Amino acid sequence: MPRYDPSAFPPFAVTVDLVVLTVRRHALCALVVRRGEPPFQGRWALPGGFVRVDEDLDTAAERELAEETGLRAHSAFEPPSAEGAHLEQLATYGAPDRDPRMRVVSVAHLALAPDLPTPRPGGDARGARWAPVEELLDGAAPGEAAEGREPLAFDHARILSDGVERARSKIEYSALATAFCPPEFTVGELRRVYEAVWGVALDPRNFHRKVTGTPGFLVPTGGTTTRQGGRPAQLFRAGGATLLNPPMLRPEI
Repeated sequence: MPRYDPSAFPPFAVTVDLVVLTVRRHALCALVVRRGEPPFQGRWALPGGFVRVDEDLDTAAERELAEETGLRAHSAFEPPSAEGAHLEQLATYGAPDRDPRMRVVSVAHLALAPDLPTPRPGGDARGARWAPVEELLDGAAPGEAAEGREPLAFDHARILSDGVERARSKIEYSALATAFCPPEFTVGELRRVYEAVWGVALDPRNFHRKVTGTPGFLVPTGGTTTRQGGRPAQLFRAGGATLLNPPMLRPEI
């Protein structure tokens, strides 16, 4: 067996990138920051940063999430009704040329939370905003710009696309859609989450029948609200189910 030669393995860095999704004005939006330093200075990018020598990957992702949004993360294994943002590992990206500075491997994380406030840029970011994912991707191939727009920095278009697809598929078979809702919500508000994430219109009656008939999905709180206007609507909270049986299948487009 050949001896280990450290010089044969140049140093590399590990980062965490965050796909932070929320629903604002009935649209699925992602958090992006404008880079204030090279490389890709002035371009929009996903929030994230280098993993420190004294922290593991989850700790780094939770720190970046808190710095960028002020949110505390809860584990992917906790129910969606837990306080804070749902956070889970998405995928690892390690193309040799993904970062012009050096070899950088990124462990991307997906974070989901209800309607979040306007972000404030921090660190080396010159700006921060919520942008509709359709605007950021707009049918462009990973790494390519939508017409008239610059692409996201690094390989972040691909990471964002993967994160959006993860969210779209997970709300089919899990109770994760409630992570986009406040602690108490109406069926109509939950339906608008599905419509925003999937990008389709759903029949209100069929949706109401499905979600209220799925065991453990929703629990009535006993209260009502008129915040949507019209007649009082019944309020629900997330139930204890983590998997939906039967699943909420995405309509074919």
